Amino acid sequence: MHIHDLFASVPLERSAAMPLFRQLYARLKDAILHGRLAPGARLPATRELAQQLQVSRQTVLAAYDQLTAEGYLRGGVGQGTFVDAALPVARQAPAAPSVAAGLLRPLPERGAAMAASMARVRYHDGPVRAFRPSMPGLDLFPFEVWRKLEMRALRRPGPHLGYGAPRGDLRLRELLCAYLRASRGVDCTPEQVIITSGSQQALYLLAHLLLAPGDGVWVESPGYQGACAPMTVAGARICTVPVDAEGMDVAWAAAHHPDARMVFATPSHQLPLGVTMSLARRLALLRWAGANKAWIIEDDYDSEYRYTGPPLASLQSLDRAGCVIYTGTLSKVLFPALRLGYVVAPPALAEPLAHAKAVVDRHSAILPQMVLADFIAEGHFARHIRRTRDAYAERRAALLDAIGARLGERLRCGPSDAGLDLCLHFRPGADGRFPDEARVAQAALDTGIELRPLAYYANPQAGPACAVDPGLVLGFSAVGPADIRRGVEQLAAVLERTA
Repeated sequence: MHIHDLFASVPLERSAAMPLFRQLYARLKDAILHGRLAPGARLPATRELAQQLQVSRQTVLAAYDQLTAEGYLRGGVGQGTFVDAALPVARQAPAAPSVAAGLLRPLPERGAAMAASMARVRYHDGPVRAFRPSMPGLDLFPFEVWRKLEMRALRRPGPHLGYGAPRGDLRLRELLCAYLRASRGVDCTPEQVIITSGSQQALYLLAHLLLAPGDGVWVESPGYQGACAPMTVAGARICTVPVDAEGMDVAWAAAHHPDARMVFATPSHQLPLGVTMSLARRLALLRWAGANKAWIIEDDYDSEYRYTGPPLASLQSLDRAGCVIYTGTLSKVLFPALRLGYVVAPPALAEPLAHAKAVVDRHSAILPQMVLADFIAEGHFARHIRRTRDAYAERRAALLDAIGARLGERLRCGPSDAGLDLCLHFRPGADGRFPDEARVAQAALDTGIELRPLAYYANPQAGPACAVDPGLVLGFSAVGPADIRRGVEQLAAVLERTA
């Protein structure tokens, strides 16, 4: 092909945002890669091509220089410019552009599991509204304080802004230890704390570090769906366990899945049912795990928010066998975009876990850790928790009052003494039937309110023993009392239409 033909039908665009030399470079590169300019082909002299294209010679020189630097062209002063003869002969491009219909080759089993494992997990989308579940009140966070702390950290350039330890910022780990010891009874040292990019990364690391393919893992159903994904990708066998008024049914699990190697539990506040694991169940779980050398992951995702008394002591505080791995997140206390979580590992596990963390992402972002350390040390963290606890208590009361007044005959409330969400079970109609959860949730979304059907939290592998009465999960922390009351009116209208 004559080089002039490359530009005859589609000339360079002089008004485009891309500079002319970049357009010329891209056009020549594409022609070489697709065989329209063969290896060894001679290109016009820079003055000649500049005249043909009516551009400056500098434009052509810049394009040629870039192509030469990348190995497409060779030549020199007095020698001419050629497509490098050492390049393999390329196939001619098809007449019309085509897009590959699928992957180059199928994903391997592990890759396919990873790509599919979070497919059922929903992500928050669009503006915050009633009744977005598990969402803190962003209107309550002191972003201006955070911004000032962040700017102060950036004005202190030094080694602390370089690479850090996989465990995370030492000062933050020290402050978290003090906080967890005082508020949750967690027995730990800073060396046991590993900062992670959210609790989801913590679960991924623990699953891949501690589980062999085929190992059984107890998971609550209904329960947090994101917990099963890393276990599944690690090749674990998911063992669903029913939940009742006392929390995870440990005796049932021990009878049906006695060989499990790990337990994922939310003892302080079960998602989504809202129940708290009884002391008898906690002790039974610890005895079983100790006797069977099984790990327990204690997910303490929103324990700061208890409205009828102080936060309960952690399961980790009762552990004497070194089997409890305590995980927490700051997404619910501060704001989800922060993506900071932490693990308190048994002493012997801390170093292997830190090394595993380094494999995944070296360390979590250091600057947010430094800012959070200052946020805690200067008292902003404690003030924010007190402020949000009071605000969420008011929002919770508004939701309970509105439901009692408008929907008491249709819905019964689950436990409401902790957390950011409320589980509501449908009352059967006169015919003994329950409303369709999915239909109600979609109709609610169509009217501008956001909630989740209880079935969303049921594990697909769960059997009849894990069944619960149908219902809805409503978050009450994301918006104020006025929006909550309006939302209940909208939900009442939806239930009238869909009943």
